[in-house]
Amino acid sequence: MEAGAPQIARLGVERPDGSPRISPVEPCLAGGCLLVGTMSWSRKAVDLRRDPRYALHSAIADPDSGTGELKLHGRAAIASPRTRHQAAAAWWSALPPQSAEVFVLGIEQALFVEWDIPRAVMTVHRWSPGRGYSHSARIYR
Repeated sequence: MEAGAPQIARLGVERPDGSPRISPVEPCLAGGCLLVGTMSWSRKAVDLRRDPRYALHSAIADPDSGTGELKLHGRAAIASPRTRHQAAAAWWSALPPQSAEVFVLGIEQALFVEWDIPRAVMTVHRWSPGRGYSHSARIYR
């Protein structure tokens, strides 16, 4: 890319927004909160402590299945010990508290992309606290 599109390569390297890298996580619902855990020493934990912005996207196993896509955006905050312990079945509950960092994901925007494969229609459902709920549909052929 540096040889074929040096302008884009330069901009990518110099990206000043400090946005986090892509990291796999296992979300957990507990006590009315959406939680994610990371090993305390991991880049995920370092990234979220440095910059609490996150983007969470559901996994897509088969792009032709019509399975919907959930996309959440917001800010992460370190979970209180009480909130952390409400997730008794989460992987981090078996570890000493200092071994895993647990974050509560505050949701500032939610999108759900619904795929109607037979009709070739994509419906995007959107929600944010300030704008409420909306949706739009379009044909994608």
